[in-house]
Amino acid sequence: MKWQRKDILGLEDMSVEDIRHILHTAKVMKEILMRPIKKLPTLKGKSVVNLFYEASTRTRTSFEMAAKVLGADTSSIAVAQSSVSKGESLYDTAKTIQAMRADLVILRHPSSGSANFLADILDSGVINAGDGQHEHPTQALLDIFTMEEQLGDLNGKKVVIVGDVLHSRVARSNAWGLQKLGVNVTFVGPPTLVPVEMEGLGVKLTHDLDGALPGADVVMALRLQLERQKSGLFPSLREYSQLYGLTT
Repeated sequence: MKWQRKDILGLEDMSVEDIRHILHTAKVMKEILMRPIKKLPTLKGKSVVNLFYEASTRTRTSFEMAAKVLGADTSSIAVAQSSVSKGESLYDTAKTIQAMRADLVILRHPSSGSANFLADILDSGVINAGDGQHEHPTQALLDIFTMEEQLGDLNGKKVVIVGDVLHSRVARSNAWGLQKLGVNVTFVGPPTLVPVEMEGLGVKLTHDLDGALPGADVVMALRLQLERQKSGLFPSLREYSQLYGLTT
């Protein structure tokens, strides 16, 4: 199929065909990365801007390396040292990037919907590298790619995602993407981190990890951020570890 999208903003509105197309391309790219010389002219002459409002060394570096492998010219905007710290809005920054005629913008931002906002303003393509508690589509696509490498066809498989689902954009993107591929997805965690409204994603909810594990083909553990503990979302780290920690 021919790629028709200007942006990659989330998996909620992405078709199965689009997901399949990306996964197929990723498989080819993985083979290229195994070569001694990892360089392609695909994006030669194109400019890619990494615009990260949140710290994320691994994600930012991954996008930078991918762009360079494809031959693009890359630049990163250090938001803390930029005019943003002086009160410049995302809209102002977007218009500046537009004036520089960037071809592609990679955005990570603490506000949900910021990637869609940027995509509406810019003629450039926008890739969502995580927006608030909304989505992180590229991480989910990588997760799905890895699962298919290990399991083959995912249709009918069971994936259990355990942890702080409430604040996880990765869990949301995985839920939408996996279900489109026929996967049964279960969210597990304490009621404060897996509230009943999460059923709106179409997944199964449970607060019993031991009951959810039998028959699971994949178990994904979400990182528990210690800063969440300060807001009293669960009694103690020890109790959380006993109830929802994964052990061998």
